[in-house]
Amino acid sequence: MYLSRLKLTNFKNYESQTLDLSPRLNCFTGLNGMGKTNALDAVHFLCLCKSHTGLNDKHLVRHGATFFRLEGRFAQQQGNDASQSDIVAKYPVGQRKEIERNGVSFTRLTDYIGLFPVVMIAPDDVALVQDGSEDRRRFLDATLSQISPNYLQNLLTYNALLKQRNALLKKFFEEKTFDAALLESIDRQMPAPAQMLHEQRSHFIATFQPLFKDFYAAISADREQVDARYESDMTERDLNALFRSHLDKDRLLQRSTVGPHRDDLALFMDGQPVKRFASQGQLKSFLLALRLAQYEVLRREKGFAPILLLDDIFDKLDERRVRQLVGLLIEREFGQIFITDTQRSRVEAIVSSFTGDYKIFEIENGVVD
Repeated sequence: MYLSRLKLTNFKNYESQTLDLSPRLNCFTGLNGMGKTNALDAVHFLCLCKSHTGLNDKHLVRHGATFFRLEGRFAQQQGNDASQSDIVAKYPVGQRKEIERNGVSFTRLTDYIGLFPVVMIAPDDVALVQDGSEDRRRFLDATLSQISPNYLQNLLTYNALLKQRNALLKKFFEEKTFDAALLESIDRQMPAPAQMLHEQRSHFIATFQPLFKDFYAAISADREQVDARYESDMTERDLNALFRSHLDKDRLLQRSTVGPHRDDLALFMDGQPVKRFASQGQLKSFLLALRLAQYEVLRREKGFAPILLLDDIFDKLDERRVRQLVGLLIEREFGQIFITDTQRSRVEAIVSSFTGDYKIFEIENGVVD
């Protein structure tokens, strides 16, 4: 699966731009702020219906415009059968976004997400290590939602019920009341989706963990030992028991203090929390290994290679680690790759050892040469 054509209209700093892409390697070069990352974000949006940055759709519209529109042509090959899908993502300001495939709109985005899997590696990935557990849960959810529509539906169901439960706990506290039957009416709906989330996250980590260790060893030449461990309240007890044992605490704090929304992915290097002890180079290698393992799990589960977006990843990597990473990209079963870099000479050095098809695009102020 690969993206053969991309058209951006009023997306971020692009007024109108059409790109015919290589099925293997596409490199975008240019100074910071010119639109390299925006081009990758457009691909991410076409695949996942949202910006990698988490920005609201209205903030993706070019200044002064009233809408944005993205068009992509995805080519797929299964055995001897070739097919293509023309995807349109459009957002008029003040209205709901719409996703079309070959002229037919999706009534539910949950039916679309996962058709065109993607992994993006970007500088803000440092939040996976340095920030709280929310970013690591988002990492789990973004992967599993592309693998399983059932996971995504259970996640949406659980989050909606959690929002109701927290609002009720806050109401009880503010009004100095408590209605056990009303709380129970929500609580009895939550264990089923919670159990599904827990089981699929556990299964994912079992597959992901050895791949993560393998990729880190390949990038770092086996200098350090790394680990990623799934931490969940539900490892020992089900959600019903957890809610009962934490009811007083939940009422006092006016929020649900246990459940899948509190899960974490604990990250270690040589047995120590990685954010406390890793150098910049080690941290960059660690984050690359996380994302490449995510990519490999998606490839195995989907049965074809996802799109890989690499945004400014060679900054802060020493020459040896750059060589190790480039070797990985060339040797292993990666599909279509997009790379951004401020240094054209570095990109040209990368593609000089790449035997497949590639294209280099120079970007200046939202215009691609």
